[in-house]
Amino acid sequence: MARIKTFNKIAPEGLTVLESRGHEVGPDVEDPDGIVVRSAKLHDLEFGPSLQAIARAGAGVNNIPVDRCTEHGVVVFNTPGSNANGVKELVVAGLMLSSRRIVEGCSWARSLDPSAVDVSKEVEAGKSAFAGPEVACKTLGVIGLGAIGVMVANAGIALDMEVVGYDPYLSVKAALSLSRDVKRMESLEALLAASDYISIHVPLTEDTRNLLNRERLEQVRPGARILNFSRDGLVEENALIAALENERVSRYVTDFPTAGILGHPGVIPIPHLGASTPEAEMNSAAMAARELADYLEDGNITRSVNFPECVMDRNAGDRLIIANRNVPNIIGQITTILAGAGHNISDMLNRHRGELAYNIIDTDEAIKDTTLESLRSIQGIVMARVIHGSGT
Repeated sequence: MARIKTFNKIAPEGLTVLESRGHEVGPDVEDPDGIVVRSAKLHDLEFGPSLQAIARAGAGVNNIPVDRCTEHGVVVFNTPGSNANGVKELVVAGLMLSSRRIVEGCSWARSLDPSAVDVSKEVEAGKSAFAGPEVACKTLGVIGLGAIGVMVANAGIALDMEVVGYDPYLSVKAALSLSRDVKRMESLEALLAASDYISIHVPLTEDTRNLLNRERLEQVRPGARILNFSRDGLVEENALIAALENERVSRYVTDFPTAGILGHPGVIPIPHLGASTPEAEMNSAAMAARELADYLEDGNITRSVNFPECVMDRNAGDRLIIANRNVPNIIGQITTILAGAGHNISDMLNRHRGELAYNIIDTDEAIKDTTLESLRSIQGIVMARVIHGSGT
């Protein structure tokens, strides 16, 4: 049984997964083996000696110190795609809000005083001030064709839009899900110049920060509408304000409003509602719980942001999991120590991701504490632990 601490309120579906597998779960758990988190910021969190993994019920991991986790051998999981439909639906709503001046019209209608005016006549007389174009036959540009981007692109096709997409790292899985009617662009600049509506679906990294900067915003089609349901920081605010002022950009719809843009009339601020559906919260919590439990129980890794994917069926013996710097001869040293201690390797899997390698090793015999300490003493070993089997 593992001790799992929760931050924020985690949907019951996730708690049930963990509790049904015999783990202790709750916000008051001390010295946890694992953590499940939504939006709580963990950058100042002190890692206890038992902490092995953090699972984020959501896609973004900006609230988790991923680099520090990697240094300490702590696996970080996220749940890409679990909230994809909820975000996609809000993007579609954002398309309409940006085009049809619905927000402005509703605000004006609410301002009418029934005791002073004939509301029906005022509505008919004033409605022309809130006219806006239909999205059908317009061009939607989707930046980033991951789980959400693909769904948004396909939704654009269903709305009779011309859809273009840009993603230099398009996965095979995403490509298979993408409508054949979506035209892939060779560059971001080409997409910006071709699009009436631009929807951003990329993670916030040092490479993507201010992705839409002053230079790129000057390349968008005049009057374009930009939708950002990914992360604050992807659009350079000062450049955006300038583009709104000169009407290069006619509307900016964002799920991440900030003080700098909140009061601008060309901005439609949405209070981070993309994943705020009961379905998305259930899916995210359950996926995060399964990822965390699979790792703590069997050492298997799926959908980690800092460790390689590595999954191997269990046998009845002990399982050794090891993370190490991806340098020569470490595997040789590991197998030499195991052989010297009389441990027979029944199965083994090695995967690497950048400078980090991860190993799952099943043995026929119980791993001795002295063997584990010898393995941990190898230069370049980041983490090593034993998961005891039913047959040992």
